[in-house]
Amino acid sequence: MVRLYPEIEPYDQGMLDVGDGNLVHWETCGNPDGKPVVVLHGGPGSGCTPGWRRYFDPAAYRIVLFDQRGCGRSTPHASDPTVDLVTNTTHHLLADIELLRRHLGIEKWLVLGGSWGSTLGLAYAEKHPERVSEIVLVSVVTTTHREVEWITREMRRFFPERWARFREGVPVAERDGNLVEAYSRLLHDPDPAVREQAAQDWCAWEDTHVAVRSDHRPDPRYADPVFRLCFARLVTHYWRHAAWLEDGVLLREAGKLSGIPGVLVHGRLDVSSPPDIAWELARAWPDSELVLIDDAGHGAGEVGTIEALVTATDRFATRS
Repeated sequence: MVRLYPEIEPYDQGMLDVGDGNLVHWETCGNPDGKPVVVLHGGPGSGCTPGWRRYFDPAAYRIVLFDQRGCGRSTPHASDPTVDLVTNTTHHLLADIELLRRHLGIEKWLVLGGSWGSTLGLAYAEKHPERVSEIVLVSVVTTTHREVEWITREMRRFFPERWARFREGVPVAERDGNLVEAYSRLLHDPDPAVREQAAQDWCAWEDTHVAVRSDHRPDPRYADPVFRLCFARLVTHYWRHAAWLEDGVLLREAGKLSGIPGVLVHGRLDVSSPPDIAWELARAWPDSELVLIDDAGHGAGEVGTIEALVTATDRFATRS
């Protein structure tokens, strides 16, 4: 039986002005006097869905969720092609997290991040270790050039026919070049039909490389053209810049996490982000524990992964 906590609703929420014309939507759930935790969603551009609330004991935790710049309920929304993404970078998001922490009057919090959120969580914790009590990461990635190249080109070895369709989504002259750059350009094309087709092609590939089980169901959010365009624009924006992080820096500076306990939950069948990334991080961060789930792929929704995440948050709930 899947062990998630019951569905709950926020007891408070708002829009935080983080500058550059951006308003970030945040919400708090659970116990107002509980242990603070902040959830960093994936994507970039996925938005923080209500399901993330259920990984925490609502009697023990003050659960903070927010939609990163440009997505979810935050404004302006990246689905609007006129929205300039120049002030939407990893470094802006790190500043937003700190601003939100101060706005909510929180001294330290547990950081939970999934997929892209694990990159963001590591970058935040290494920048502000004094503000982090514990870390829980799932589907660990560090968004290096190597990882982006793996997903957009090398993974064709697993999904050759679907990758061929993905590659054919860009003009012939660009098919042997940087596919992220090509898609990013298409997603900013003045013709809405070009943008829409590129968003469909990009999201079809995104749904492919997380599908390693026969019972995989397509993410229903990709049926929404607004979500598709927002998600595709933000992912390609971040990936083409390798998250504005020096390659390997998150592993090299893992020593800054010394004294912060962490749990890394990763599916052994995760093709989208192979387990060696989580394994290398665990070796560089002695205070962390790596939990490999044998029959799980990418994401937080599979039974073994859910169990491991809830076990981790339950363990940290009473840690002072």
